[in-house]
Amino acid sequence: MSKEKRDVIIVGGGISGLSAAKLLQDQGQNVLVLEARDRVGGRTYTVRDPAFQYLDLGGAYIGPTQNRIIRVAKELGIQNLIVNEKERTIFFRNGKPNAFRGAIPTLPGFFTTLDINNALRLLDSLGEEVPAAAPWDAPRAVEWDSMTVQSWADATCWCQFTKEAINIICRLGFATEPCNVSFLFFLWYLKVGGGVLRFMSTTNGGQERRFIGGSMQVSEGLAKKLGKENVLLEHAVSSIVQSDDGVKVTTRNGDVFEASHMISAVPIALLSKITFQPPLPSLKNQLIQHMPMGSVIKTFMFYKKTFWRDRDYNGIILGLEGPIVGCFEDIKPDGSHPAIMGFINGENARKLCLLTKEERKKAICEYYAKAFGTGEALHPINYVEQNWMEEEFSGGCYMAAAAPGVFTQFGKVLREPMGRVYFAGTETANYWSGYMEGAIQAGERAAREHNVI
Repeated sequence: MSKEKRDVIIVGGGISGLSAAKLLQDQGQNVLVLEARDRVGGRTYTVRDPAFQYLDLGGAYIGPTQNRIIRVAKELGIQNLIVNEKERTIFFRNGKPNAFRGAIPTLPGFFTTLDINNALRLLDSLGEEVPAAAPWDAPRAVEWDSMTVQSWADATCWCQFTKEAINIICRLGFATEPCNVSFLFFLWYLKVGGGVLRFMSTTNGGQERRFIGGSMQVSEGLAKKLGKENVLLEHAVSSIVQSDDGVKVTTRNGDVFEASHMISAVPIALLSKITFQPPLPSLKNQLIQHMPMGSVIKTFMFYKKTFWRDRDYNGIILGLEGPIVGCFEDIKPDGSHPAIMGFINGENARKLCLLTKEERKKAICEYYAKAFGTGEALHPINYVEQNWMEEEFSGGCYMAAAAPGVFTQFGKVLREPMGRVYFAGTETANYWSGYMEGAIQAGERAAREHNVI
């Protein structure tokens, strides 16, 4: 069916696409957002239920220097709370908990202290050589892009403890193994997130706060401001045809929409599910085949009380020996519905997705019991999980990570427009990429590009 011609069509109703649409609309543009799901939010997904009020099954965390998401949330009247870090954090290693306070675990010995401090300082120092907007132009880009995070750690770090710490950073950051991630990409990602310590930290870091009521409120608020007639749900795009006159977008249900320009705000890997005419350029087509989404199952284990606090633990556990690579306390502002939110990432996610939900629950509880040192962890009152690998319109989470060779060979086309089509999405950000902050930056950048507005 025919629709009125718009100035700009935005494909993808997550934070990035909606931010682009809002900026365009504020500049007087006639916009239309097409979202495949029956909800807005994309990789931010808040579920509401009387059993737990609300849960963020997708992206949830914000922190200092993320000024765009903080600004938008403030404009929408969304409040936040601080993630608890008052008590001790656990680094689970060699089958037992090692408790510490702050961002870095208590280190086993003088040489280990030297090694990890050297590694973290070196990561930040090397990152300074990587241009945020064009990491492929770094002086040593080819060298670093030929290495994986794993190969760099093996060649640089003396101690197994340090290698494990870098492994955790990689698995938590990209939901994949360090042997799969380009070292150049790793340096760039840490740099645009403010450096290693800010990335790793809860307090004064990227995981400092959560939104009261859930992060999907950001997308819901933006969509409301745009107007329901300008945000269409359950309109998965199947083809995009460009001509001298504009862009024609066809959805799976047969609807056809026309605009002068278009912004794609879907995850990079999902571009392969859309037919483009003319076809995507060769390098763009290769890029989307070499930046797979991470493998994540996000889990919530609910308990009657915060028993971990009774043992002077804050609910944060880091480690490589169990199903969960990292977890945080998840509790409502009034202290109700205490839970431990845990990430099953990378290879663990691909293995454990073959189990039943009940089997995953049991494995997680047993791990928490060992880490917290109490059988109370074996008796949850509820369990909720979200397997992002089976999400058709995400393909995984949190983001797409570049394998070795990708940035130097294909990186220049990451955010490069294709005729009348522009590209947003948090992967295309050059500031806090992979976070909600990056999603907004990328959306607003795409809206401004090449005099779209």
